[in-house]
Amino acid sequence: MISSDISTVLPEIVLAVFAMGALMFAVYTGKDKTAPMILWLTAMVLAGIGIWVAISGNGSRVAFGGAFVDDAFSRYAKVIILLSASAILLMSQDYMTKRGLMLFEFPILVALAVVGMMMMVSAGDLMALYMGLELQSLSLYVVAALRRDSVKSTEAGLKYFVLGALSSGLLLYGASLTYGFAGTTLFSGIITTVEAGHVPLGMLFGLVFIAAGLAFKVSAAPFHMWTPDVYEGSPTPVTAFFATAPKIAAMGLFARVLYDAFGNAVADWSQILAFLSVASMFLGAVAAIGQRNIKRLMAYSSIAHMGFALMGLASGTVFGVQAMLVYMAIYVTMNIGTFAFILSMEKDGQPVTDIDSLNMYSKHDPLRAVAMMVLLFSLAGVPPLVGFFGKYYVLLAAVQAGMSWLAIAGVVASVIGAFYYLRIVYFMYFGEEGDMLDKAKSPILWGFLMASAAIMVVGVVNLFGIEGFAAAAAETLVR
Repeated sequence: MISSDISTVLPEIVLAVFAMGALMFAVYTGKDKTAPMILWLTAMVLAGIGIWVAISGNGSRVAFGGAFVDDAFSRYAKVIILLSASAILLMSQDYMTKRGLMLFEFPILVALAVVGMMMMVSAGDLMALYMGLELQSLSLYVVAALRRDSVKSTEAGLKYFVLGALSSGLLLYGASLTYGFAGTTLFSGIITTVEAGHVPLGMLFGLVFIAAGLAFKVSAAPFHMWTPDVYEGSPTPVTAFFATAPKIAAMGLFARVLYDAFGNAVADWSQILAFLSVASMFLGAVAAIGQRNIKRLMAYSSIAHMGFALMGLASGTVFGVQAMLVYMAIYVTMNIGTFAFILSMEKDGQPVTDIDSLNMYSKHDPLRAVAMMVLLFSLAGVPPLVGFFGKYYVLLAAVQAGMSWLAIAGVVASVIGAFYYLRIVYFMYFGEEGDMLDKAKSPILWGFLMASAAIMVVGVVNLFGIEGFAAAAAETLVR
C-alpha cells in the first residue's frame, strides 16, 4: 500500500475509522444513553464526507492495482448514498426513541453499511465487489431485525439473510466462472477477454449468474421475493433506508460490472436487463394494487421503479447510463419525502401503516396532504413534476437505442402503477371521514417532507443541474 492508494480511499477509511471509534466509545461509556448523540454525529459525518467527495474529486484514479476505482461515476453515486443515509438517520430519531429502538448499534451499522456501498460503486475487481457487497449486506441483515421483540421484524431479518445468502451464492458462482475463463478478477482484464462482442459460453453463464445475484440486491423481478416482507417487517426508518441508499449502491454496482467488465458484450446482457426491466415494471405495478399496507405498497413501488432504472442500463449507451443516474437521484429524493410522511403516521402514539387511515387527511393537515400528493404524483410520473422527467429520460434512452417496445411497455406499466398512487390521494381528499391520525409534531420530518415536495416542483426548471453531473459520470463509465 502506498500513499496514493490511501489518498484514493481516504473517505472510506475516515468513515470506517469513525464507525469503529463510535463503537468503542459507546461500549465503554453509557451504551444506549449515548445513542442519540452518536446518531446525530454519524449523520453529520456522513453529510460532511458527502460534501467532501462532491467538492474534492476530479479525474479518475485507481488504487490497489485497479481493485478500487475513484472516478466521476463513483463520486456521483457516493454523494447520493452519503446524503440520503444522513437524511434517513436524522428522520429516524423520534421513531426509534418512542419505540425503545434507539440503540447505539443502529447508526454505527448504517455507517458500516455505507462504507460497503462506497466500496461497491468503486469496485474494479470481483473480490472488491464481493467485499463491499457483503459489508453492506451483513449490516442490513442486522438492522432489519433490530426490533428483537417483534416476530415480523425477526422474520424480516431472517428472510433477508437467507435470500441474501442465496443471491451471494449465485454471484460468487458467476464470479468463479468469469474468473475461470478470463484468468483474472480485475474488470480491466475481463473486458479484454470479451473481444469483438464474442463471449465464451462459460463466461456468458458467469455473466447471467452475476446479473441474477445483483438483481436480488436491486429487488428486480423475478428476484424480488424478499422485498415486501422485509419492507413491512423492518422498523420504518430501516425500511426508509432500504428504499434509498442501498438501491443507488446496487444499481451503481450493476452498471460498473456491466460496463467495466462486460462492456464489449452489450448485445448479450442488454437482453437480460430488458427482461428484468419489463418483469419488474409490470409485477410492481400490478401487485401493488391489492396492497393496503403502505410499507408493502412502497416495496412493490420500488420493484417497479427499479424496472425503469434498469431500462436505462439496458439501452447500453452513454445516455442510458446518464438517464439511470438521473432517475435514481430523483427516486431517492422522492422516497425520502414519502417515508418522512409515513414515519409521521401515528394514531394514539402508535405507528399506523394502513392506507385507509388516511381518509380525509387533507382536512386534518392540509399542508402535509398537499406535499404528499405532490410526491405521489411525482412517483406516478405525472407531468410536469420532476418524477415525470426521470421516466422521460429512461424512456428516451430506450427509444434511442432501438428498443421502442421496451419504452412502450414502460408507459403501459406506468399507467397501471398510477392507480395505487392516485388511490392514496383519493383517500386523503375524498375518503370516508373517520378517526383521524395524530397531529404530526416532528419538525425534522416536516422539513424533509416539505423539502422533497418542493424539489419535485421547483426542480422542473433545470433539475438542479444533475443532468450535467450524471452525463460526466456516464461518460467516465462508458468508454
